[in-house]
Amino acid sequence: MGYAVVLGEALVDLLDSERDGERVYRQAIGGGPLNVAVGVARLGGAAQFVGSLGDDVLGGRIRAFLTAADVGVAGAVTVPAPTTLAVVTYAGPEPDFRFYGEPASYGLLGPDDLDLALLEGADVLYCGSIVLLQPDTLAAARRAWSLAAGLRVFDPNVRPRLLHGPEAPDGLRQVVAEFAAGAHLVKLSAADAALLYPGEPVEGVAAYLRELGAATVVVTLGAAGAVLAAADADPVRVPAPKVDAIDATGAGDSVMAALIADLLLDGEPDSPAGWVERVAFALRVAGLVCEKPGGATAMPTRADVDSRFPA
Repeated sequence: MGYAVVLGEALVDLLDSERDGERVYRQAIGGGPLNVAVGVARLGGAAQFVGSLGDDVLGGRIRAFLTAADVGVAGAVTVPAPTTLAVVTYAGPEPDFRFYGEPASYGLLGPDDLDLALLEGADVLYCGSIVLLQPDTLAAARRAWSLAAGLRVFDPNVRPRLLHGPEAPDGLRQVVAEFAAGAHLVKLSAADAALLYPGEPVEGVAAYLRELGAATVVVTLGAAGAVLAAADADPVRVPAPKVDAIDATGAGDSVMAALIADLLLDGEPDSPAGWVERVAFALRVAGLVCEKPGGATAMPTRADVDSRFPA
């Protein structure tokens, strides 16, 4: 088993909560790609995080957190900027993110900052999320994508509050099409699909991304499970387990983490049925994440998943 390179953002979430009758914000290290890297490591895979970290105390905490989670940081660079903060509020278990910090510390990784040997040796390369809205890091992701010798996986992980101007969704759609065309796996949420392709059913979005060139597409539907489009089979729905959800932060990231961990372990499935099994396991991972607060800290091990959802 080799390793996965996860290219994207790391930041600090401030989680809105209540303590002793007062509103407080609890600090949690996060960022979708960071959650993915930690999730891969927790599930027994080897992961390397590639991204830019602030030069402040919070940036140091992120680096230490990744190291403690057995995620490699050889490709993480420190940049002269304060760590970006995301204030997270909730409507039920669903999080809403507002971002603070300019320049965005997570968006300062440039093409020349890449460790080329690290990228070329990876069995899986993940790119995606909000770094694609930053010119330097988008250029870095494009270079990494072109150098990848292994499997390429992509997740747009759209954050609507970061899309400015009426033309913003169109620009992001073009980026999504570009990366999907060369992807072995694309994972996106139903909310991503609705923003990028308004009015289109999720099955149609999955089929469209496959037409662009993506080998396999998974669209997560929250408690309703996921839509899977693989090989030449029609899209199918995979149900999610019933859970007592309290915080959906990182749930989609955990689906991607589980899929990457299994790609590292066994490669690509050779049939749509094999993908159904992979997605079903990933949804069990996400269900367990939803039963705990936080994102990266909620990522389970395989033993945790087997204990919560015995065969």
